[in-house]
Order: sequence, then C-alpha cells, then structure tokens
Amino acid sequence: MVNLRSDIKKGMTYQETLKFLFSQLPVFQRIGKAAYKANLDNTLALDEYFGHPHREYKCIHIAGTNGKGSVAHMLASVLQEAGYKTGLYTSPHLKDFTERIRVNGKQAEKDFVIRFVEEHGDSISHMRPSFFEMTVAMAFDYFRQKKIDVAVVETGLGGRLDSTNIIKPELSVITNIGNDHKEFLGSTLSGIAAEKAGIIKRGVPVVIGETLDDIKSVFINKATEQGSEIFFADSNYSIDYSLGTMKGLQRMNITHSGKLFIEAIECDLMGSYQLKNIKTAIQSIEVLRKRGFKIREEHIREGLKTVVANTGLRGRWELLNVSPYTVCDTAHNLEGLTEVTKQIKNTAYKKLHIVLGMLSGKEEQKILKLFPEDARYYFTQPNIPRALPAEKLAGSAARAGLRGEVIAPVSLAYEAARRNAGPKDMIFIGGSTFVVAEVL
Repeated sequence: MVNLRSDIKKGMTYQETLKFLFSQLPVFQRIGKAAYKANLDNTLALDEYFGHPHREYKCIHIAGTNGKGSVAHMLASVLQEAGYKTGLYTSPHLKDFTERIRVNGKQAEKDFVIRFVEEHGDSISHMRPSFFEMTVAMAFDYFRQKKIDVAVVETGLGGRLDSTNIIKPELSVITNIGNDHKEFLGSTLSGIAAEKAGIIKRGVPVVIGETLDDIKSVFINKATEQGSEIFFADSNYSIDYSLGTMKGLQRMNITHSGKLFIEAIECDLMGSYQLKNIKTAIQSIEVLRKRGFKIREEHIREGLKTVVANTGLRGRWELLNVSPYTVCDTAHNLEGLTEVTKQIKNTAYKKLHIVLGMLSGKEEQKILKLFPEDARYYFTQPNIPRALPAEKLAGSAARAGLRGEVIAPVSLAYEAARRNAGPKDMIFIGGSTFVVAEVL
C-alpha cells in the first residue's frame, strides 16, 4: 500500500481529500476481504494517539446482521428529542462520506474532514489503517470536539473485532443474527452470534432484538460471564400490526407483557420490518431510563415520528415517487431481503418493475428465489469493484425463473424502468446499498 502521507498536501479540496482516503485506505465495502483486519491493533493505536476521546461522553453500541442502522437512528432521534446532544456513527454512507458522522442529525463539516487528514495524516501514516479504522477514529475525535452528551455507535462488520469495540457503553444492543459475512464471522449462526456477542461488556446491560432458540444460549452465556443483565425485546414487547396514515406514517399499539404500553404511536419509517426494530428501540429506551437517562413518553413519540427529519436516515423502504409507486431499500442479504420481498408482494400494483443489482460473495441463488417471477427485471451493477457483474446476475436470475434485461449503469436501468412503467405500476430498486446510493 502507498504510504498514507505521500499524497497529502495543504489546501486540498474536499473531493481531493475523499479521493485520497478511498484510494489510500482499504475500504471493505468496495474491495471486500482485502480490507478486513482480524485484530484491534490499529484501532487501539489510533485511540491512544487521539487520547481516548470516546471516554469523554456516554455511548450506546449497536451490532446485528440487519436493522442496526435503523435502530441506531431511532435511538438517536429519541435522545435528541429528550434534549441530549447526540452523536451518531453509522456506515456505509449513501451519498456523501459525512453521513457517517452526525451530531443532532447534522453531518460533520467537510472542512473538518479536510483538516483531519491534513493535521493527522503524517502522524498515523506508519499505522496503515483501514478506511473503517480511520473513520472510527475521526468520528470519536469529532464527537469530543463537539462536546456531545451521548454517541450512538453502529458496528461495521461484526462485533468482537470491530473497530468500534473499544468503547465502554451504557448499553449494548444486538438486533438480530443472520448468515452474512460468514467468511469473517463464522460458518454457523452460533459462530456469528458469538462474534456479535463480543460487544457485551462487563456489567453493561444488553438488549437482544430478535430471539432465535438455536442461539439464545450464546447471548445468555456471554451476558452471564460478563455479569450483564440481558433483555430479549421480542419476548417483552409486541406489535400485532400497523396502519398506514395519510401523512405517510405507520401507526401502531405497543404492548408490554400483554398489557398496552404505548397507544397509537407513529413512525416515519414505512418498512413493515421496522416493527421488529421499533420493539428493539423501545426495549433499549426502557433500559436507558433505568440507567438514568431522562426520556419521557413524549420524547419517544416525537422521536419515532421524526426519525428521518431528525437524523437524515435514507434508503429504508423510501418512497421516491407516487405514480408509478417507486420504492428503494438497502436490504442486501437473505434475511433482510426476505422481509422486503414480503412487503413487495403485499403491495398493490398493476405491473411490477425491479431494478436489481448485487455484490459478489452474497448467496445470490437463495436470494433470487425470494423475488416474484411475475416482474420485469432490469439487472444492473453498482460502480464498485465488488459488484456482481450484471450479466452474471441475469444468468443466476434466469435459473431462478426471473426474466429481464441487462442494463448498466444503475442510472440507465432506473431510467428504463421509469420509461416502461405505467402510472399504476410499481418500481422497486434494491439488492445492494450501492445500487440505492446511485439512484439517490
């Protein structure tokens, strides 16, 4: 790898700075396994260099195969409504790098990113950090500079060896466990669960979003070992169904242990799968209340109602157009797309058009079997090295009974779908976060 300092110069523009970061530092989302490091050596060295900034504010740590981003944004929104100056670290970004680092919903300033690289590039060049390691250090330092009260921190790939796992949080949250990134986290659900359980810290309570009987004991054993109280959100809270409102919200009743807990609460995230994430968020809020956070019901109501406005979350069953009904979603693995395809099949439309692209290394044959055969497909590929070639995707899709045309880049595939769709049709864009990013 090129020395990190070699191309740094004073007076770089923001785009030059980003180009430098992406070209000099390995980025997992773009190149895959080559960017993965199975230790925390660089992260600990960076943390030492910056003076352990995360020790100066409270943290909430969130891991999981799916839903961790949505839960992170929900919690950040509620905390903002409760008056806490809230940092939010998530990945990857959809449109701009600074989406990863926010305070009270506002993205980090581009000037900060430039200054960070100019000021610290020389000092940390010998560490040769990955893109994610550098970004975590950048976020934690930014949060300290902004004097936040609490940071909601989403893990990247796993848990135990994730670069974010140097924090001592107020609460650990594990949304769910699915078969993703098996090449790094383990070939079995129990192995993956053990890696995610690595974020459970001594004496820190942990919330588990979805309970799977086969791996429940993994979390219980780890929590017991660490002396941590454990809460299974879907065992304590339930939401039978939700209703869509005229204002584009989901309205629902939440019960706790069979008794009404919150009536007619609304959320501006419209994916039906968000009901699982809402239960996880509610359980997390209740634990935070016990930890001394001053969060009232009105904060919960307003926070869930304004997740998008408060935090800028995008790409979760996001409505792009009413006629034809056009939705995009960043779900990209078997478990996530199982939920999304259920919602597609429960949506009313005359004809269905699907703009679909995926990354290499996914279980594409299993995933493709989830999609309806009565749709017109536009097979495409995002503009990153890890993209599954559109022709190969089309070939796999044909074996699953799906027919369509190969069109790249993503923008042209979307244009073709819009051109062919009637006013009462539906267009869905997804299969990869990066497909959605190029449409947005």
